[in-house]
Amino acid sequence: MTPVAFRATFINIIGNTALLIIKLWAGLQSGSIALISEAINSLSDIVSSVATFICVRISEQQADEGHPFGHSRAEPVAGLIIAILAGILSFEILKESITRFFYPQVPKLGVFAMSVPLITIIVKVFMTIYFKKTGKAINSPALRATAVDSLMDIFVAAAALAGLIGAWFGHPVLDPIAGLVISLWIMYTGYSIGMENIDYLMGKAPESALLREIERKTLSVKGVKAFNTVRAHYVGNFIHVEIHVEVDRMLPTIESHDIGEEVEKRVEGLESIQKTFVHIDPV
Repeated sequence: MTPVAFRATFINIIGNTALLIIKLWAGLQSGSIALISEAINSLSDIVSSVATFICVRISEQQADEGHPFGHSRAEPVAGLIIAILAGILSFEILKESITRFFYPQVPKLGVFAMSVPLITIIVKVFMTIYFKKTGKAINSPALRATAVDSLMDIFVAAAALAGLIGAWFGHPVLDPIAGLVISLWIMYTGYSIGMENIDYLMGKAPESALLREIERKTLSVKGVKAFNTVRAHYVGNFIHVEIHVEVDRMLPTIESHDIGEEVEKRVEGLESIQKTFVHIDPV
């Protein structure tokens, strides 16, 4: 694991562990379903962080005989684990929130309980910015998923805060309503993360803008007359490209080979392109 990825994952684990402790303490002390839901959300984040750590370590292993193109598909697996956990936990929170909606309990709120969502919002704002920047810098779908998860936690904490304020002013039903909102948001975000990482695992095609850039790089190579096939798909979080280029059939084999190598070199210079397969078509 690169030092950047290791530091990001370590920060995520430590940050979410600290938040879990204060949320669980405040939730059990006050009896607030919104705070307990927040604690469960942080527990999910910790498990997801550990899964991300393991999968990032696996994805960075060198190619071997059994995996000739490396282990990059391990990272989307981490994102998929996050999505599955989000779905399971959101259902449990949803169930408890609906129960308390019909049978409301008045939480025992104090300054500490009321401050926990504010602390969470501040911490998660910094974590969202950090993970988004780091995930983009090292092209890590797992860390980008973590950034989305941290952003989700800001809205979750805001919903919890709204529920606590309502309960503070004599409307205890707002506490389970906040839990309901939290559960639905977790469910939606988990679905979004899951679909994105399923696309990675299924080998979806990259964006059309990248395909156009691949074509431009190909045609910029001296000796390439045209191309008749450009295909690309994700292998984990990296992209493999297949290109059929047309060259003068009268060229010596060695020159045609050099043209193919130059196409490969230029295309692989693009971000996220791991491997380019070039087929020479003499015309």
